[in-house]
Amino acid sequence: MERLTILVADDHPVVRQGLRTFLATQEDLDVVGEAATCTEAAERAAELRPDVVLLDLVMPGGDGIEAARKIREASPGSKVIVLTSYPDDATVLPALEAGAAGYLLKDVEPQELADGVRRVHRGENLLHPAVAPRVIREAVGPAGSGREALTPRELDVLRLLARGRPNKLIARDLGIAERTVKTHVSSILAKLGVTDRTQAALYAVRERLTDASGEDRGPSSAGA
Repeated sequence: MERLTILVADDHPVVRQGLRTFLATQEDLDVVGEAATCTEAAERAAELRPDVVLLDLVMPGGDGIEAARKIREASPGSKVIVLTSYPDDATVLPALEAGAAGYLLKDVEPQELADGVRRVHRGENLLHPAVAPRVIREAVGPAGSGREALTPRELDVLRLLARGRPNKLIARDLGIAERTVKTHVSSILAKLGVTDRTQAALYAVRERLTDASGEDRGPSSAGA
């Protein structure tokens, strides 16, 4: 069984201990370090290279958004999940744009958090239900022309990706092989100049490829 390594970054010792205690009950999750400040979070990420960083945005020693960016720079292989008490309009989208792969509130159920760590590690999107509408509201803006570089099938994949579909379900929905989906996703990220699925999903929202209810506009008739 693959064990995922986790760095817990929060300035409250009781929160760090609580997360460590719960995550220790999961056979495939291993907390390898803790951090109590933004600076320490980036330093520990560079040292430990964890699979996932659980990051509180409000900590001493700097700005949480900048901490997310520095963690991604110091350890590109680490996925950052913001774990905060506040669904703040001023932090949700900036955190995702800084490289965070997920945004959860601290009222999330423990098992949902554990499952979220696994999902993010697999490359899926992760947004708390209270946060998703804010992302859509903040992200929707004037449509751009970047989509012109995408093929019709890549647009189909992008629409489903923006709805949080994993590759397996995208393959099923479009009637293509999962390895073909992976190829399309890699091409989409390269053409859009983004680094992960979350940022690609934000692009899809900005381009109005999905509507506010989360429904996409349907696949095109293009082949695989």
